[in-house]
Amino acid sequence: MNIRCALRKNWTGIALCAALAALPLAAWADAAEEVSTAAKHAGMSAQADSLEMAEAHLHHALNCLVGPKGRGFDSKAENPCSDMGNGAIPDTTDAAAKKSLERAAARARSGLRSHNLETVKKDAASVQSELEKVK
Repeated sequence: MNIRCALRKNWTGIALCAALAALPLAAWADAAEEVSTAAKHAGMSAQADSLEMAEAHLHHALNCLVGPKGRGFDSKAENPCSDMGNGAIPDTTDAAAKKSLERAAARARSGLRSHNLETVKKDAASVQSELEKVK
């Protein structure tokens, strides 16, 4: 028997599926995973050999932090957290953690504005360090 057939015969299953489908995206969000992924990309940025790769990975980290509606989000850059929620900052409910994430995002934006490999790498290392404290 497939799942649809089972659900048709089971009103409890139908009600449960309807309730789960009605939950907002934030209920499915995984801020911890977004922070972890952002830290990973900040680390890759800090270790990059070229400005292009350093900026790309730092932007991936920023996209994970701010989400699609956040300041500095670039839809042309990859968003490795696209299936995890709305971004670590909007998905985080802890006020202290949110402040740390906002500091990390500000540092990422600063590094991306510099267009200097050493500055981007230094800022990326700072972002990674800040995010490791939040994880």
